[in-house]
Amino acid sequence: MKVVLFCGGYGMRMRNGDDDTIPKPMQMIGPRPLIWHVMRYYAHFGHKDFILCLGYGAAHIKNYFLSYQESVSNDFVIRGGQVELLQSDISDWSITFVDTGPESPIGERLRRVKPFVEDEEYFLANYSDVLTDAPMNEIIDEVRESGAAASMLVVPPQSSFHCVDIEGSGAVTGITPVSRLPIWENGGFFVLSNEVLNMLTEDCDLVEDVCGALAAQGRLHGYKHLGFWKPADTFKERAELDAGYARGDRPWMLWEHAKDAVPEFAVT
Repeated sequence: MKVVLFCGGYGMRMRNGDDDTIPKPMQMIGPRPLIWHVMRYYAHFGHKDFILCLGYGAAHIKNYFLSYQESVSNDFVIRGGQVELLQSDISDWSITFVDTGPESPIGERLRRVKPFVEDEEYFLANYSDVLTDAPMNEIIDEVRESGAAASMLVVPPQSSFHCVDIEGSGAVTGITPVSRLPIWENGGFFVLSNEVLNMLTEDCDLVEDVCGALAAQGRLHGYKHLGFWKPADTFKERAELDAGYARGDRPWMLWEHAKDAVPEFAVT
């Protein structure tokens, strides 16, 4: 199943003053950029045909894959001057790079890559800035069975803020952590039918305009996920994920724990 990745925004909340030219998907989590972790997650479930919706910082993303070094995250042997990889990350991936504009909203980015997915009954989509251990193939099966035109992963609120109940007089009557409220938020992992493509208009928003319309029709499915889910939308969040990687706390890296994984061998 094809995977559309939206990776063309400016990522203003990710800026830390070091190098503001590096786009958010190229911020590092361990030895690999964020976008690699997202793609590797999908590849774990067998979805290895990617369409990258580029915009700001497109050259960084293109150059990374054009000069990709498998040895960074794979074991290898040097024998007779030749490098023999003991595993491979992306040798069986297909990656399509499409310039969708630096200012385009998500819906417009999807509209511009319509020719690459319009023959698919369903396809996957992601913001490229969040990691999870959600069971993607179970989600796909659930969406198919529901007959919905689209689905989004929904997760409990992640905010550390508190909601305050207050009377007109100013008296506070209650304080509740946002995380305890009976609400769900968009988790950024979508399963979309090709019907969605016909709903896209110029400069539309995927969630508010398209998903909102489907929700009003009762044709949007929400998959509730209570497991690991963490965005990398800010520098702090990215740093927390990087720290987790360093100490071995990597619940999103399902491929590391696959019991039935068979090493792939390649020679470069």
